[in-house]
Amino acid sequence: MSNSPIELKGSSFTLSVVHLHDANPALIRKALEDKVAQAPAFLKNAPVVVNVADVDGAIIWQQVNEAVSASGLHVVGVSGSKNPQFKAQVELAGLPLLTEGAKPPRPVREAKQDTPPATPEVTVSRTRLIDTPVRSGQRIYAQHSDLVVTNHVSAGAELIADGNIHVYGTMRGRALAGAAGDKDAQIFCTHLVAELVSIGGVYWLSDQVPTDYYGKAARLKLVGGALTVQPLY
Repeated sequence: MSNSPIELKGSSFTLSVVHLHDANPALIRKALEDKVAQAPAFLKNAPVVVNVADVDGAIIWQQVNEAVSASGLHVVGVSGSKNPQFKAQVELAGLPLLTEGAKPPRPVREAKQDTPPATPEVTVSRTRLIDTPVRSGQRIYAQHSDLVVTNHVSAGAELIADGNIHVYGTMRGRALAGAAGDKDAQIFCTHLVAELVSIGGVYWLSDQVPTDYYGKAARLKLVGGALTVQPLY
């Protein structure tokens, strides 16, 4: 047994990314306050990453950071900047500069004619099944798998799955599918009245769900990076 007072382990978390289109602190604060007010249980005091890739012109990070913090969110990182001066401001504030979706290049390997091709690994993902009602305040996470709930989900409850989410009952809480970044994940629901639905980090609040599908059987998925909904049956 180690005598060290700490243990360093790898892990993964689902973070919301605030994509800025304007560097005006007042506009940023007002827009974020409106978002937080729509879903305070989900967004209040939430950690977020600020993406500035779409902002033209100079950005004063201290002012932007104060605007985001004043709305009730906590900045844990910044991404999307190519401006050395801005990066220096962020680093001076003690925040990490993140690169979203970057993948290292694959090494080129020489093929060996006398070596037979390797048999691909087959990964079997299990499905987490919940038969009982999911009460307000409960959070259920299906890691590396789909989540199936055959009962009702109360307001204030939260379903999280790295894969798909199926709810065969009234869905009043929050459903976050593709939590590990799977953009092909989907949400299936027989009675959609959710507070929030999210796939791969792209989310709708309850007032953004098209009225034609609210309270009905629905299937949600991403098309071209945007959330879409269609009839389940």
